[in-house]
Amino acid sequence: MISGFPLRSQTRMARKLENIRNIGIVAHIDAGKTTLTERLLFYTKTSHRLGEVDRGTTITDFDPEEQERGITIYSAAVSFQWKDVTVNLIDTPGHVDFTAEVERSLRVLDGAVVVFSAREGVEAQSETVWRQADKYGVPRLALVNKLDREGADFFGTIDQIEKRLSATPLVLHVPLGEGPPHVKDPFRGIVDLVEMQLLTFPPKDEALAGGAALAAIEKSPIPEELAGIAADYREQLVSTLFDFSDEIAELAMNEAPIPPDLMRKAIRQATIGRKVVPVLAGSALDCIGIQPVLDAIAWYLPSPADVPPVEGLDPAKKPPAPTVRKPDPKAPFSGLVFKIIAEKHGDLYFVRVYSGTLKAGSRAWNPLRQKKENIAQLWHVQADRREQIEEAFAGDIVGVIGPRASVTGDTLCDANAPIVLESIQFPETVISMAIEPETSLERKKLADTLEMMKRQDPTFRAVESEETGQTLISGMGELHLEVIRHRLERDFNLTCRVHKPRVSYKETLAKAVTVKGEINRQVGGQTLVGTVSLRAEPIDDQTGPIVEQGWFPESESLAALAALMTQSVRESAERGGLKGCPLWGVRITVLESPIPDPPPSDVAVRMAAAEAIDRMLDAAGTVLLEPVMRVEVSVPEEHLGDVINDLQQRRAIITATEIRGGVNVLTAEAPLASMFGYSAAVRSVSQGRASFTMAPLKYGPAPSETAEAFV
Repeated sequence: MISGFPLRSQTRMARKLENIRNIGIVAHIDAGKTTLTERLLFYTKTSHRLGEVDRGTTITDFDPEEQERGITIYSAAVSFQWKDVTVNLIDTPGHVDFTAEVERSLRVLDGAVVVFSAREGVEAQSETVWRQADKYGVPRLALVNKLDREGADFFGTIDQIEKRLSATPLVLHVPLGEGPPHVKDPFRGIVDLVEMQLLTFPPKDEALAGGAALAAIEKSPIPEELAGIAADYREQLVSTLFDFSDEIAELAMNEAPIPPDLMRKAIRQATIGRKVVPVLAGSALDCIGIQPVLDAIAWYLPSPADVPPVEGLDPAKKPPAPTVRKPDPKAPFSGLVFKIIAEKHGDLYFVRVYSGTLKAGSRAWNPLRQKKENIAQLWHVQADRREQIEEAFAGDIVGVIGPRASVTGDTLCDANAPIVLESIQFPETVISMAIEPETSLERKKLADTLEMMKRQDPTFRAVESEETGQTLISGMGELHLEVIRHRLERDFNLTCRVHKPRVSYKETLAKAVTVKGEINRQVGGQTLVGTVSLRAEPIDDQTGPIVEQGWFPESESLAALAALMTQSVRESAERGGLKGCPLWGVRITVLESPIPDPPPSDVAVRMAAAEAIDRMLDAAGTVLLEPVMRVEVSVPEEHLGDVINDLQQRRAIITATEIRGGVNVLTAEAPLASMFGYSAAVRSVSQGRASFTMAPLKYGPAPSETAEAFV
């Protein structure tokens, strides 16, 4: 044993795919993800002590910044055994500034447990992670946590899951009571609707004593006060499963008993097909409902064998053709790099192995970079501890040391059977600040350190301004940049001066135009002649410029020329708009253009494309766009008016108000530029009783005074 983790043998046989679960724990901040992870590790005897978030002693929050703040910042991987199932689990952050950790985790996982607070219900970041899971087609189950809290509302949370997330919740538990011990009917157990039994759990102190108490769940008949509601939800459960099992439908019509194993089989089928979301009840802090969560992970979430074969493109074919890889250890190797931890002695690359076998001391092919990568060492990663292994198989998530050219989202594969898997798309940064070292001697060290941090965090940018010579760092929010700055000081002994954060503005076109860029000049004794025609229009799309080829000549030489024009226009459009900000929400279509004789050179095409973009900007004019945030504020009734007044002064538009868990919840759209320092302001106007969350929503037109003052 090392630090409470069981060692595995260095040479491992490929495990049965059916017995592997690659899952993530995702939720809004402070819903209880890390506490749940700690309980799962403790109840599976992977850890012999129970860490607490408030004390900074959890296994997955091992970074000093996480322990100090009491929040998860970096996703952490852990593995454990439950009965005959091996669970590879990733605990992810809940704060919106670190949403990239959730994005890359969901991209490579087969299933997820989404945790909701029974008091707050479906919160802003809950919706974000739900949409991310939808994007990657991840089956999930839901845990309504914190049922021991004042104001807990199990069925209200289920109603929100259905309405706000457009999901089909499948209730598997009914809680016995809600709220803390001092209320009249506190939370003290759950009714299992599959077995139709009441489950009660030993007091937390007994559970933490370990031994037999870990499994000491008491099963008893359903109490009379819950019999009616349990029967109603059992009937709903059975009728929902009719669509997935004719056998259940037949037994129900004949009023015959339905075996629990048959029900679990149908629930599993519906969950993996993403037709339903099983909903469990519990309190991670009080150790109520932990074993049922473990059972649900094993029973209902998919193994690598249950999900469809991974899809990709075969780059060996022209044009690249779709291809698939089955999760078979004997198939050609393919894997996706989804996270990099930058280290002085060699970066650690996290790789999800989708097919084949990856061996230490071998080489893999990166088809995007067209480079062979060295696989020097393989590691089984357990939070901040590692164990070296010799090989990894389809379905595994491993750490790899050796690659140099690969970045997050790249594919590694067998050179004889190349495949390019779908990459990972990360959101655009919304905030930046200037940073400079205390002394000029540390400038090189700062530049090298920022490069290393960029490899690790795909939503972090660092560029040197050509105009001012300052280094600008950009991220997803104030907390994101604050954590970066603290890390520079703590881990790299770099004391830096930082300037006031500033918003990352964009530009879009004011109107649609059709223009022609022409070049006819002498350069170095050579006459350059070329024309590029294009049509451009603003579109309601939250992304950078979309450049499309609208001209497809039949001859091979002209087809190559049209493709070069499109690529040249794309490169020129990336220079930005009239105010120097990146173009946003613009569609540019390259049209048929006159071809001189002889045809234009590559240099002439690029110069004509640049001229066309300049004319496009001049003819259309541009509108300055600013990032608009979705703000959700929870505030008691007596401070509601003050909070609304403060938001309106910040140019916020309130879009919804509701009462959730006895507290008023305001939803608003507010420009990021006016929300700096809002954390202190909202505490001040509410006497410390309000809380808020903020997430990027869209880019919208900036006020005229901002556009006029913009340099």
